[in-house]
Amino acid sequence: MNVQSTTQHIILLAKEIIDNIELSQVDAQSVLLKCTRLARYVDDEVVREWLRFEMQGYPSDNDVSLKYMSKTGRWTDKEKKLGYWMPLSQIESSIDTQTIKLKSLTIPNSSGQFANQGVNQVMSNMNNTSVAIAKLGGVRSRVVSLLHGFATSVYYAKVFDNVAESIFDNYKREVDLLIAKSSGDILEQIPSVIERLSDGNKESISQALTTCRRIIDSFANYIYPATEETITVGGSELSLKADKTLNRINAYVIRHCQSDSRKNKIRQNLKNLYDRVSAGVHSDVDAQEARNLFFNVYLLLGEVLTLHSET
Repeated sequence: MNVQSTTQHIILLAKEIIDNIELSQVDAQSVLLKCTRLARYVDDEVVREWLRFEMQGYPSDNDVSLKYMSKTGRWTDKEKKLGYWMPLSQIESSIDTQTIKLKSLTIPNSSGQFANQGVNQVMSNMNNTSVAIAKLGGVRSRVVSLLHGFATSVYYAKVFDNVAESIFDNYKREVDLLIAKSSGDILEQIPSVIERLSDGNKESISQALTTCRRIIDSFANYIYPATEETITVGGSELSLKADKTLNRINAYVIRHCQSDSRKNKIRQNLKNLYDRVSAGVHSDVDAQEARNLFFNVYLLLGEVLTLHSET
């Protein structure tokens, strides 16, 4: 099963669990089994461990067990370690048993010396049984609520990931096409950056950042070749010579972007990225930051190129 089909399967399974609970389509034990499968797919070991306790019973010497004893309202006396340690199936069975018992209790129609005593005994039994049903029902309700919360969180997380992946894939195709048309050999440098970043060692990271800087330089050469001319920005004359990479990219942005706030945002982002990839060649940048810098470079190039398609 590939990544896409696995994601779809997880979404469908989570949705099925949500529907099962909200529409009371299946019993709680069936929902438990489905949630166990869902927890395995998303590799949530804590939830998997909790679900094992719900199916097999709660141990008294386990941190996850004690945590979920509280979350499911199983304690009857926490200080004395007294509570409902049994699995959910026994909770439900006890509810059924107590419900049958309650239905069988009737106030006797009697009179005489011990009539009040008999009535009081039956009413006491009815009250105790009702309290037991309420407590056990409360445990069951909390368990079902936690199962619903787990399935819902997985469902929305995966749906969002799916949408985000689709949006990014579409954006990536658009950007790749724009880069290929305007500065094709930049695409050829990207695989080497990815390969070096995957190594994770300092030398590879430094080489990857050097390539990122060269990509920005090459990008400037394609969209705004060097010239002896200057441009005036905010009352200042900016050189557009070969070594003025950022000035030339900004000149392109000024020409193709109508929004002043967007121009400022792109200019600031470009400066920060260029400074950081340049500094990273000579200083410590960990693998995570290097990956973030690379993706930001890629996204920035895409945003600059899309300006042309908007004008």
